[in-house]
Amino acid sequence: MMSFAQLRCFVAVAEELHFGRAAQRLQMTQPPLSRQIGLLEQELGVSLVDRSRRSIRLTRAGAAFLDEARQLLRGAERAAETARLMSTGQIGRLAIGFTAASAYRNLGRVLRQFQRRLPEIEISLTEMVSGAQLDAVSNGTLDFAMIRPPVRRDDIESRILHSEALVAAVPCGDALAQASESLTPADLDGRDLIMYRPPEARYFHDLLTRIFHDAEVFPRFPHYLAQIHSMLALVNADLGVALVPEAAAQLRYPGVEFRAIRLPDWGRVELAIAWRRDNENPALTAALSALVPD
Repeated sequence: MMSFAQLRCFVAVAEELHFGRAAQRLQMTQPPLSRQIGLLEQELGVSLVDRSRRSIRLTRAGAAFLDEARQLLRGAERAAETARLMSTGQIGRLAIGFTAASAYRNLGRVLRQFQRRLPEIEISLTEMVSGAQLDAVSNGTLDFAMIRPPVRRDDIESRILHSEALVAAVPCGDALAQASESLTPADLDGRDLIMYRPPEARYFHDLLTRIFHDAEVFPRFPHYLAQIHSMLALVNADLGVALVPEAAAQLRYPGVEFRAIRLPDWGRVELAIAWRRDNENPALTAALSALVPD
């Protein structure tokens, strides 16, 4: 069978038109170079090099074969480079899951980091709630997930990527919107507060429940919703107030004012990334190294 070594020998001879210079270029002696050319001609069944004169030249078959030989060598080089880049995660495909709330600020920040450090990685994005993302990570549909902690699965590893404060979303005409100082949980006692619905928003539901319990505050919960943008729509309709991640202020709902609220240190909202421990995708390893937590 024709080999890449034979092709390299032929291209060197064809470009140098001199066996001595071609051998020097390939860092070999002339006899094995001549033998490689002969084996190639024998394999193809044609003469590629005219040796009948003092200076060699290509036959018509050799001139026609030269372009094809160069393309084959370039293709082999590209294939080798692709394999090297794939093995180090510099190219490849990464399937990422994210929650709707993480898209307000963190998803863009993560994707910009990948664009800077891993520009050749193909990214596939899927919006899912945290529980569905963990299932997808476990079954291999996703390489990694952007979820709310904690992660309690033996097959999945995680780390905190970002944390941010909760803020109060209040109707613009509400007295809370006119307060000169930061709000406190006590300001919500007895107020209509739009609550997160479990199980879709279990993380936020449990966090707010703990905040109100520890502060001995008892809001009324006339509505339970899973999506932050829907909660802000109800605030805009003057149906209550809501506690949302600070990044949600980027949604800029008309008629909604965002006010700081003093909460315990543990009352910050955390975002984690999670991946399956035995995931062997090299692009995942490279992506995890590229991510810089806040």
